[in-house]
Amino acid sequence: MNLTITKEQIIAGLQAAQNVVSTRTTLPILSNVLIRAEDGHVEFTATDLDVTVACKVEAKVTKPGATTLPVKKLFGIVRELNGEIDIEVDEKNIASIRSGSSFFKIHGLGADEFPPLPKFKDDKKVTLSQETIRAMLKKTSFAVSTDESRYVLNGIFISLKEGKMTFVATDGRRLAMVDEIVDLPEKSSGEFIVPAKAVNELTRLLQDKGDVELKFGENQASFALKNETGFSVLLITKLIEGNYPNYRQVIPGEAKERIALGREEFQSALRRAEIMTSDKANSVKLAFGKNTLTITANSPEVGEARETMAINYKGKELAIAFNPRYLIDPLAALTEDEVFIELIDELSPGVVKINGPFLYVVMPMRLT
Repeated sequence: MNLTITKEQIIAGLQAAQNVVSTRTTLPILSNVLIRAEDGHVEFTATDLDVTVACKVEAKVTKPGATTLPVKKLFGIVRELNGEIDIEVDEKNIASIRSGSSFFKIHGLGADEFPPLPKFKDDKKVTLSQETIRAMLKKTSFAVSTDESRYVLNGIFISLKEGKMTFVATDGRRLAMVDEIVDLPEKSSGEFIVPAKAVNELTRLLQDKGDVELKFGENQASFALKNETGFSVLLITKLIEGNYPNYRQVIPGEAKERIALGREEFQSALRRAEIMTSDKANSVKLAFGKNTLTITANSPEVGEARETMAINYKGKELAIAFNPRYLIDPLAALTEDEVFIELIDELSPGVVKINGPFLYVVMPMRLT
């Protein structure tokens, strides 16, 4: 294998792929990146057997071929070089790297040792813009559970049904849901759970422009990211096995009160009140009175905070307590100027909505 590549292109390719490489692997090949060079481009592929990322970039290829090289060492080398980089690999998978007056020799392993990529059928697929997927992930991923004993909640549930794509995340104390109308053939319907690691990688890789082609099978899904610059990334992930809970049943019935709030003002007030919470007393009280919202935090060992907001409220007086972080997270993920909080009473879950396809349910805390 023989190729010439710019520093920018090899850095872009390795940065996209190397994040998934585990530092604690017992299989040496999993510390390596698969480099496959063919006419006009090079593909860099890395995997931890759960998540695989492959990134294709432009290069001058004088002799096509494939090898695997230690990804951290290779990235460390090319990051310090300048200008064009020549890479030549012999039949023993020893790579010679030249750039200007610098020369490196790095030992690799055969490409045939690298785990093969799974194949997906073409019938289970949907295409959306990268911007849409990124916005949907941002509005849900913060609610993914980190409790490994409830493994089925450690990811985002994706439903493709009746011309609609729905993302759901919950940790048992709150639930975030967003949906989008999509062009969906009947045979592309399905439901699956994408694990948190793949969600985080996808969030990192998604751009403002271009499309995502999502394909899924029995136990794996792939996200192919493409844009006009020729830079393309493929992410393949194992899916979480198991049945996602019936999230529709935790969405409360008709609200007694629906209150409009300025998102940024509400978020800022909550953040200030949160300062005066503690591990033992981690709730803030929202007291709704005539045209006023009073937010208080009271922690015996820390002190107290009180914030008042002018709001349009004509209903009966109502007080409810929430973990402030569980309200700040969705407010930070949204971009709308106005949000709506829907309440039934102080013991029922609260619901945050916007003028759009987003819904967030949060369990209340005991009023102290």
